[in-house]
Amino acid sequence: MKANIGLIGLAVMGQNLVLNMNDHGFKVAVYNRTTSTVDEFLEGPAKGSMVVGTHSLEELVESLEAPRIVMLMVKAGDVVDQYIDKLVPLLATGDIIVDGGNSLFTDTNRRTAALKDKGINYIGTGVSGGEEGARHGPSIMPGGNKAAWPTVKPIFQAISAQVNGEPCCEWVGDNGAGHYVKMVHNGIEYGDMQLICEAYQLLSEGLGLSADEMHSIFAEWNRGELSSYLIEITANILAYKDEDGLPLVDKILDTAGQKGTGKWTGINALDLGIPLTLIGESVFARCLSAQKDERVKAAKVLPQSGRQFSGDKQATIDAIRDALYAAKIISYAQGFRLMREASKEYNLALNYGEIALMWRGGCIIRSQFLNDIKQAYKENPELENLLLADFFVQAMTKADAGWRKAVILGVELGIPTPAFSSALAYYDGYRTEHLPANLLQAQRDYFGAHTYERTDKPRGEFFHTDWTGHGGKTASSTYTV
Repeated sequence: MKANIGLIGLAVMGQNLVLNMNDHGFKVAVYNRTTSTVDEFLEGPAKGSMVVGTHSLEELVESLEAPRIVMLMVKAGDVVDQYIDKLVPLLATGDIIVDGGNSLFTDTNRRTAALKDKGINYIGTGVSGGEEGARHGPSIMPGGNKAAWPTVKPIFQAISAQVNGEPCCEWVGDNGAGHYVKMVHNGIEYGDMQLICEAYQLLSEGLGLSADEMHSIFAEWNRGELSSYLIEITANILAYKDEDGLPLVDKILDTAGQKGTGKWTGINALDLGIPLTLIGESVFARCLSAQKDERVKAAKVLPQSGRQFSGDKQATIDAIRDALYAAKIISYAQGFRLMREASKEYNLALNYGEIALMWRGGCIIRSQFLNDIKQAYKENPELENLLLADFFVQAMTKADAGWRKAVILGVELGIPTPAFSSALAYYDGYRTEHLPANLLQAQRDYFGAHTYERTDKPRGEFFHTDWTGHGGKTASSTYTV
């Protein structure tokens, strides 16, 4: 009997997806560029399974039933194109190539169109959940050529996470829609992680709490409105002891890595003119963390605040919780607002409620909170911004005072809170009817004749003033991002 699907790339995610498929009754053929990895996999984790090992792309393709499905779990970028170029001559009309890596959505747009011309159906799918999710049920976000969806749907929905009997996998949209949604997911993931880290630093350096005390706090938070995978693992990390019995987290160097999806999200937000301030600050926080040697020098020469916390410790812990919850709402509000603009700009026809459903299980940002987002879009599919939904209006109102106290605490003690603070600035700006952009536009017109609109005239009429009396009446062209 031939295999149902072939998979290329036996790194951690690839191996665990194969084992997941095997558990659900699908016969998988595997290939890896380093062919010895195939043999090691079959003799190790896949021993006794239905998995078929192959040692060439020709052998892989020959082992598959028609229409053939070949899934790539390889590094994004040129490697994907190289494998596509090698596979196309081996495939037939109607066969399917699936890219399960973190590819840039514009690359997926290009590949979908190019392969369609060759009669090959292409799917670019986001897969989230890390090693554990891949093995036991990830969140899967497929997009591309919809003609391929009926063929891969039974496999993808079977192996995905299930929440209340619903698979965390549904068709996202044409072309690069799946990878776009995964990109935004990863951007929100950057934000969630940075927010948790800022809460951690306020608790540890601000309040002087031990890792064990913070473990208890995060474990308690995980039983409430902040319940999520990232809060859960944070509690676990804080409880983990090194061989000497001391907290391992205290021995980990404070330099963070990144693979680029958060940066891509920020760049796309700038392209579309959508404020994505929290995620942007989260990316920059990682960049700053990487400048470890420079920060060590700066800490020795730049003055420190020298202030110490005094006050009601429990009330401050509650304020930090409120800040974490309110800023988390901002992160998702900005992320979904970006997807709304992208859906319009790129004609993606995204279903935001379905996206929230796909993120409820399996993925890194899975949380109880996503049910509230799903409900908000169920009540109003055309919702402009999550902050306008009744549930989130009430949540933000309740958390407002504590959020501000937490940011003030960071300012007073010299503890950086870039994500908490930028989220608060966005919130205050979003709910402000009148911003100082009137002065900004006057400045632009003064030095560059960029024109302005007037409050006493209809929108769309532009005016220029000769501010100096000798600037002339010619106006510069303008544009809107």
